[in-house]
Amino acid sequence: MTSNSFYSFNLILVTFLAFATATAQVAANEYDPENGEAINEVCAGCHGEFGQGGSDGEYPRLAGMPAAFIARQLHLFRDRKRPNMAMIEYVDERQMPDADIQDIATFLSRITLKTKLSPANESDPAFDAYARLLESKQVMQIPRAEGDQERGGKLFRKECDSCHGKLGEGDHTKAVPMLTGQYTDYLWRQVEKYRNTIRIHDPDAPEDQLLSEFSDTELQDIFAYLSVLDD
Repeated sequence: MTSNSFYSFNLILVTFLAFATATAQVAANEYDPENGEAINEVCAGCHGEFGQGGSDGEYPRLAGMPAAFIARQLHLFRDRKRPNMAMIEYVDERQMPDADIQDIATFLSRITLKTKLSPANESDPAFDAYARLLESKQVMQIPRAEGDQERGGKLFRKECDSCHGKLGEGDHTKAVPMLTGQYTDYLWRQVEKYRNTIRIHDPDAPEDQLLSEFSDTELQDIFAYLSVLDD
């Protein structure tokens, strides 16, 4: 390679890297929190004001989930690749364009739910009852599930934490959902869908039947373990 060619190659490389960096920055800046909040007002009817879900797992917790994971599920709903009758009227192309999917996914991913209220003295003249009420609405703790927590912990650390995190917190970079803080009944329903190939456990390995390799008792123990991680 001549010196001129080498110079041209470097120039092209630098230009490409600068373009890629600028594109990433633009994409990051395109998030519209006000639009995300507005869309969430619709989602809140089922998933709660703070994405906490409800009705004992009929509607899953979305708060704190990786944005890319939420966005992927919304695309699957919109493309009718993940069946869900309740979602159909909300995710057609007209009502849920790509920009809206990104905004609501990012909005929900940035919500942090506490697992307990901070200490407070209600007799303190400075005590703010309304602020305390708002704080209480953002507290969520999953009821303890039946099962052998110790055995479930061993199984989880052996089979699950490499993807879902040591504390079941998920992975925002790899779009792996959090399991801790999710309703146990909801997790059971998803297991059945994975076992029946209604949902795909790993998009990179669609033939993977990992969840079918666990017995119900083993899964019950894992869920028992997960249910106490937010204590």
